[in-house]
Amino acid sequence: MKTLPLNRTGPNDMVKVMCADEKELSVYSKCAFCSHCEGVIVGRREMPNPMKKVIQDSKLSAGGDEDLQNAQMMYNTLIRDGSALLCSDEKNEGFKSLYSY
Repeated sequence: MKTLPLNRTGPNDMVKVMCADEKELSVYSKCAFCSHCEGVIVGRREMPNPMKKVIQDSKLSAGGDEDLQNAQMMYNTLIRDGSALLCSDEKNEGFKSLYSY
């Protein structure tokens, strides 16, 4: 499991991380929907990725859009308060969609 520090840049609260192949990706638009993202480090705690849990639960039952929206808002809150991402991409594959089959 890799730890990717959050790089906060610009006046508009842009948050990026260095992904595979030394590419800088937006946490809000890419990492939130990446299957390698396992969670966020907030203080000394490791918080799991809420989006991943909701999507896994929706495969078992009929999860609603509201659950996904709430999970996205929780992820944004974790990023706001966090200092690093937990990434399971040990092979440096880069972004892989959470919604791929």
